[in-house]
Amino acid sequence: MEQLNTDVLVVGGGTGGTAAALQSARRGAHTILVSEFSWLGGMLTSAGVAAPDGNELVAFQTGLWGAFLRELRQKQPTGLDWGWVSFFNYDPRIGAQIWSDWVKSPKNLHWISGYAPLEVLRKGDRITGVRFKDFTINAQVTIDATELGDILAQAEIPYRWGWEWQQQWLEPSAPIKRNQFTDNCPVQDPTWVVLLQDFGTEAPAIKPTPEADFSKFQGAWDGYDPQQFLNYGRLPGGLIMINWPHKGNDYGVGLNRLMASAPQKQAFWRESLQHSLNFAAFIQQHLGRRYGLAENIFPHTLSAWKTDLGLTPQQLGAFAIHPYYRESRRLCGVQTITENHILPISEGRVAPLPIDHNGQCEAIAIGNYPNDHHYSAGLLPVKLKLLRWGGRWTGTPFTIPYSALIPETTEGLIVAEKNISVSHIANGATRLQPVVLGIGQAAGMAAALSVQQRISPRMLSVRSLQQALLTDPIAPAAIIPLFNLTGDRPDWQKWQQYYLDHPQAYPITGEIPQPSPNPPQFISPSLSEFSGQFHRHPDQEYTLTLSQPHSLLGQVWSLVTLHPHINQQLQTIPTATPITVCGRHNSAGRWLLVEVIKELC
Repeated sequence: MEQLNTDVLVVGGGTGGTAAALQSARRGAHTILVSEFSWLGGMLTSAGVAAPDGNELVAFQTGLWGAFLRELRQKQPTGLDWGWVSFFNYDPRIGAQIWSDWVKSPKNLHWISGYAPLEVLRKGDRITGVRFKDFTINAQVTIDATELGDILAQAEIPYRWGWEWQQQWLEPSAPIKRNQFTDNCPVQDPTWVVLLQDFGTEAPAIKPTPEADFSKFQGAWDGYDPQQFLNYGRLPGGLIMINWPHKGNDYGVGLNRLMASAPQKQAFWRESLQHSLNFAAFIQQHLGRRYGLAENIFPHTLSAWKTDLGLTPQQLGAFAIHPYYRESRRLCGVQTITENHILPISEGRVAPLPIDHNGQCEAIAIGNYPNDHHYSAGLLPVKLKLLRWGGRWTGTPFTIPYSALIPETTEGLIVAEKNISVSHIANGATRLQPVVLGIGQAAGMAAALSVQQRISPRMLSVRSLQQALLTDPIAPAAIIPLFNLTGDRPDWQKWQQYYLDHPQAYPITGEIPQPSPNPPQFISPSLSEFSGQFHRHPDQEYTLTLSQPHSLLGQVWSLVTLHPHINQQLQTIPTATPITVCGRHNSAGRWLLVEVIKELC
């Protein structure tokens, strides 16, 4: 068996693993990335969720997440404004190509695809490498970025799977004790994402499985008209992402099989894909034959269990390469993120910063999505972490501490996916794509610094890691969430470092005391102009009754923004004022995304 040696080994080419490998190599460490699938990017690409959630505000578009968005805008000339579940909707093939191109660029980064880990090698309490089918890789630092935390299980590192009760961490939304709901839903439901195509005319019929039970889907889009439902995950080129929670294609039957033998795991995969196939057939039956399975989007290896699904190879390409997992094994780390760490400070608009016993801030990545849980058995009421900003609802910002990436005792290992040390309840907010990208970037940087300093990742100075992330020459990443501190400001790094050095001064408003003046107005040719009468409504809701363009005369559209200076302007314009704005028209969300307030007429 071939023996390979490297500084850093990243196992798993998903969202966190791809970011970790890229950042490790860019920092100078010789890095090997081993992925199970032929596409890199995980949730963002191979799992089909090409409409990511969270970290949407401009101030939070930093690091590899911000770089990915900028590259998408370059590579997808039709723009990212297509659906209403996200501000960033793209063809997953473009996303996969971006990650592939980036990973192939550093000479010290070697990517091997098509392999899953079989055995973890260790000496005493230190992980020394991983065995795969055809080779073994020895590494100074190993990063577990697998979709389900496989390295944790193979190395027998303590991990959690499932619920914790309220008495453990006093989480307000945790159940008091075990019950039928927690037994039926040990973790959040995965989804096998499927892409439909709007053919405009009659599409090929979608054939459900013989045992299909369409009653499971009855009422799936209750409360929405059919176009609203389809517009949820609309992508360019007539593609429609189906990742629908309510009586849709979330699948949660026998979830413990994901932790069992390979045949049991494969049986879950088969059922999950069939469930999505049947939901697609239900949609076609009720909403019309113009909607059919998209063809040749995702590449598939034709495993035996896929060949008898009744799908042509072209139709199989409508289904993501693997399920979209919302939860995995979760490390028992030095520190565990609980619900109390992600909820806002009393009377504040941000969560508290993680502070260690020496009074130092431990933050290494930012998230802001609401605490979102998916269970096909029903809804879990959780304590809300929402606020109004820029004319819309968004989530309360929070941060990830470095110690949640480090095992309690094992050396030589960092985690970089949904397998961080987090409670089941808090995982509903930490699992989203942008925050996992940030976790991966921090894990890769930490691994490279540890190799360079010849120390265990546990011994790494968090302040040195934070400084390296802030000053990265290619994709500098914010550490402290501040609504009105955007990455283009000359004092961006100064304020980030100030609150790292003085975490007790972190404002509960999440805003620095010195907002920048309105930047020079640059009206991109890609923006459209809209005029009309502005109206302010309670709770930061804004509308524009349109007078121009003439095609929208008299229509009322919501105004939303992701820019702090536009947010501030919208709060001060008197209601019933005629205004002209430049932005992007999103018919799916029925909003105008404002980039410039051109004039008050």
